[in-house]
Amino acid sequence: MEIRKPIPEEIQQIRRLSPQALAEGTLGNAEPNRDKVRQLVEPLLKKGCYYLIAAEEKRLAGWVLIGESKDSFTDRTIGFVYELYVLEHFRGRGISRKLMQEAVEQLKSLGYPEVRLSVYAGNHALHLYESLGFAPRTITMTLPL
Repeated sequence: MEIRKPIPEEIQQIRRLSPQALAEGTLGNAEPNRDKVRQLVEPLLKKGCYYLIAAEEKRLAGWVLIGESKDSFTDRTIGFVYELYVLEHFRGRGISRKLMQEAVEQLKSLGYPEVRLSVYAGNHALHLYESLGFAPRTITMTLPL
């Protein structure tokens, strides 16, 4: 397995699969459609965020979307992991961990003082993030009405 930036055809494949990634990552709370994905991802790509992919025998296994963000309270620039997804067929092989490790290394090499991400409570990836050293920083709470 290799981790690298995707070629244009692989970016197109990510775009086709992104609605499913959005639905799974939000535990079904977001409507999985291409317009929503475009609305969320296009501004990130335009500001310099980029994908890293995991490829196994030239087949896309998963991806992580990384880049810059700004802390809204301190205006400090930080690295951010916007999305992590591994195709179902490739799960259970440590690919998420390898993608995250490479993402953190790249963001560190770019000089960011820290890396953040957001994750839905109940998302199984939470355990991965904690095992990599991520810790809760803020908690968003909800009260259904």
